[in-house]
Amino acid sequence: MAVIDLSQPSLWVSLLSITFNPTFWNIAAQQEYRTHWITRLFSGDKYKGCYALAATIFSLGLIRDALFKNALMHQPSWDCLDSAAVQLVAIALFAGGLTFVVSSTYMLGVTGTFLGDYFGILMKERVVGFPFNVLENPMYVGSTMSFIGSSLWYAKPAGLLVAAYVWFVYTVALKYEGPFTTMIYAKHTAAAAAAAPSGQQRKKKL
Repeated sequence: MAVIDLSQPSLWVSLLSITFNPTFWNIAAQQEYRTHWITRLFSGDKYKGCYALAATIFSLGLIRDALFKNALMHQPSWDCLDSAAVQLVAIALFAGGLTFVVSSTYMLGVTGTFLGDYFGILMKERVVGFPFNVLENPMYVGSTMSFIGSSLWYAKPAGLLVAAYVWFVYTVALKYEGPFTTMIYAKHTAAAAAAAPSGQQRKKKL
């Protein structure tokens, strides 16, 4: 008997959801930066726009997780993974992953977590405390760990395949998010530096 049933539609729906989410938030946020389309929907209030995007991303994440669990339930289990030792590893991975995700959100806040930079809501300084002093991208690592933990808990090899795909999707997303975010802060720094001399000159005249 195959340990992964590729004929199950639920598996492909789960993979589609995993692909859609980061694709959506990257496109939506980058278009917001260029055109302020979300901010305009909220009468120019960038904070409401950011909170709306945050609620959307969070909701999509809940749907993704539900679809993943549904996919697991339609996949065969593997006896080699059905042991107390593996379940202990599963608990450790899930708990560790959840810790990384929750602590990252706490350190960054809502706007820092959910792409506030793209709305012009910039962080005043780089966050260097836990978990960012341990991992460069703790939210993505933590999310992947949770997928692996869930897969091991239910003894589903298909879940491990999905978890590997999750990490692949996040890796691709980072290739767009990282440089774009760096560009946002570089432009802000350059603009602040350009404005500083004129401000100093006005003070001298006074």
